[in-house]
Amino acid sequence: MLKIRHVLLIVLLVMPLYSVASTSIQMSIGIDLPVYPELVVVPGYPVYYAPQEEANFFFYDGMYWVYQDDYWYMSSWYNGPWWYMDPEDVPEFVLRIPVRYYRQPPAYFRGWQADAPPHWGEHWGGGWEQHRSGWDRWNHGAVPAPAPLPVYQRQYSGDRYPRQVEQQQQLINRNYHYQSRDPVVRQHYQKLAVPTAPAKQIKSQQKNQGTPAQRGANQPDTQRFTPPQHEGSAAQSPPRGSKGMLKSTPVAPQQERQKMLNQAQQSRPTPGQRMQPMTRPQGQEDKQPGKKATRKQKPGQEQEQGQEQKQKREQGRDRNE
Repeated sequence: MLKIRHVLLIVLLVMPLYSVASTSIQMSIGIDLPVYPELVVVPGYPVYYAPQEEANFFFYDGMYWVYQDDYWYMSSWYNGPWWYMDPEDVPEFVLRIPVRYYRQPPAYFRGWQADAPPHWGEHWGGGWEQHRSGWDRWNHGAVPAPAPLPVYQRQYSGDRYPRQVEQQQQLINRNYHYQSRDPVVRQHYQKLAVPTAPAKQIKSQQKNQGTPAQRGANQPDTQRFTPPQHEGSAAQSPPRGSKGMLKSTPVAPQQERQKMLNQAQQSRPTPGQRMQPMTRPQGQEDKQPGKKATRKQKPGQEQEQGQEQKQKREQGRDRNE
């Protein structure tokens, strides 16, 4: 008992550093039951108590609760490990357990009504009473049903009792399917949750799915879009506004004009280069404005015309003489 008090003193000293709320400190509190305890429902409450144990031992909403040395503890297994509970986070129905069901009541319980809850506000002070206002007022006709007992834990005692939290949680997932109602209990289970599928099963699933390239061949890729290619035609664009897909970008007419200007500038000669004459097909003559194109004459016609012109010149010379 002295050793437990030293542990609790250390816990209280480090509380401001860790800002203890609920289920943040795990410890052993000296409870070591040889077998699964006998649990009986408290009449009119969704709570069980252990009448054969010399401890303030309860069960509520799928969790075991112990009040020892002025502190509350909780565990998902009857022999712990136990988590310290801040008084401000203890569930209301645990606080409402009547005094008579505490098998080891503390000294300050004396004089309090046996069929009523302990005077927690008087014990923990006005600050706690203000924070937990209304905890001792409830509709006695609308009390939820007690949670089912995890009786599968009866087969785990002595050397068979699981001490590792991960092993305990796996057994809970396999054997106890009750869904807790209290937010404090649900939060505790979320912190302790471990994957229900073993590592071998996860690897088997990954193997069946194949590599990323194989999965991409069998499954649509919603992050990347590859437009379908058709022979002799351009790629089709995905529909506009499709999430995770690329959008087509139309070419503006202004860009087309700029492209044509660039091609024309490239075809122009630089100042240091000469303009080379253009080659023309045979049989074509240069045409100048205002002049009629002369028709090319045959060699025989040229000789006849030359002789006629020569005769005319001689006749003109004779006349002048």
